[in-house]
Amino acid sequence: MDLKTQIIGLVRLQELDSEIYALGNERSAKPQEIKAMETAFELKKQNLMVLEKKSLDLQKQRREKELQLATNVEGVKKLTGQLFSLKTNKEFQIMQQQIADAKADGGVIEEKILISFEESDKIKAQIDSENLKLKDEEKVFLQQKKAVELRSEEIDSRLSQLDAQRKQIIPGIDPKMLQKYERILHSRDGLAMVTVKDNSCGGCHMLVPPQVINLIKMYEHIITCEVCNRILYITGD
Repeated sequence: MDLKTQIIGLVRLQELDSEIYALGNERSAKPQEIKAMETAFELKKQNLMVLEKKSLDLQKQRREKELQLATNVEGVKKLTGQLFSLKTNKEFQIMQQQIADAKADGGVIEEKILISFEESDKIKAQIDSENLKLKDEEKVFLQQKKAVELRSEEIDSRLSQLDAQRKQIIPGIDPKMLQKYERILHSRDGLAMVTVKDNSCGGCHMLVPPQVINLIKMYEHIITCEVCNRILYITGD
């Protein structure tokens, strides 16, 4: 088979490989794309987690205060019961003052418990609101994730088609030429065959001398760019 026919086969192979490389790069980025979406969604959950922790902390503090109040009530009962056993008026007055102080402390604790209930109600409302918001966010996230997964499946299907087409072309190309082409292909990011346009290399855009262009047109040898080493060809020749 003459070199010109071989070059035409390599050009067709390059068309396939260009798409294969582009789709391969897109496909390889999909897992990271999904991971970024998952990370973004997890970040949106943080506000809810903060509110839920705050709610639990308030419940814990309230239980502690309720225990304090129960202890205070028992203390007041105990002091009140001792009033009738006192012998002097002075002792009676001191005990009454202790009872009054204990009741005042109890009143402060009760106030803090009431405030805690009010704060818990506010946080619960915020949690409910955040949960509704997150449900909407989750719908969007799942839709976006599904779209990426579907695109990945489309790419896999197309890559299978391109691979099948590639296998049909390869038998018609000289093994040594194919080996040279694939070596350049892998070292030049999926672009081994480039046209010469306006006396410039289609790969690196450097000037291609007239004598080199004449050599390309002769189809006696494979001609590569002196700068980027890609295989040069001329369309319509």
